[in-house]
Amino acid sequence: MKDFNALFQFVKNPQTIKDEKARLRSQIKHLKQELDIEKKQKASELVFNKIEELDLFKNSKTVMIYWATSGELPTQSFIKKWVDSKIIILPCIKKDKIILKSYSTDVNMVQRALGIWEPDLKEVFDGTIDLTIVPGVAFDKNKNRLGRGGGYYDKLFKRSKTIKIGVGFDCQFVHKIPVNIWDKQLDMIITPSYTIK
Repeated sequence: MKDFNALFQFVKNPQTIKDEKARLRSQIKHLKQELDIEKKQKASELVFNKIEELDLFKNSKTVMIYWATSGELPTQSFIKKWVDSKIIILPCIKKDKIILKSYSTDVNMVQRALGIWEPDLKEVFDGTIDLTIVPGVAFDKNKNRLGRGGGYYDKLFKRSKTIKIGVGFDCQFVHKIPVNIWDKQLDMIITPSYTIK
């Protein structure tokens, strides 16, 4: 299957892939709009309960995770629960790449590029990250991830050895995502109903 997918990436028209990704982003956006706050919070609890049971998480000292926007699987409760036990790192956008900053309850959060909330700090984290919990627009059974289209996480994963877990709502899990050769696969996908290892 992987060999076929690799071949598929090379021979498919890049414009066709771009168009398919745009259509999928639009479809998922509409599906997520049907989720109310209660459903989002319940989905978040189910997903992060699964993560907390993983030895991978239990053994991780440094965890990178996104500060959720309104359309993403909520993370704030999980972050606040673990901030005193683990080093929590948040992604921040600077120009065309992600930079990393440490989160603590003493740090103010500010909304900056792409509506992303980040710690109001000048210091950039440059240590080792054991586990990265990744948002996405959609995920598939081959552990592919569809992002917003900026390639920020793909660039980050080129220079990072971290284990990558994609998280989202059930409606974000699809049969197949169109992929380019530069798209990076994840190590695991977790939604309320699905766990793909």
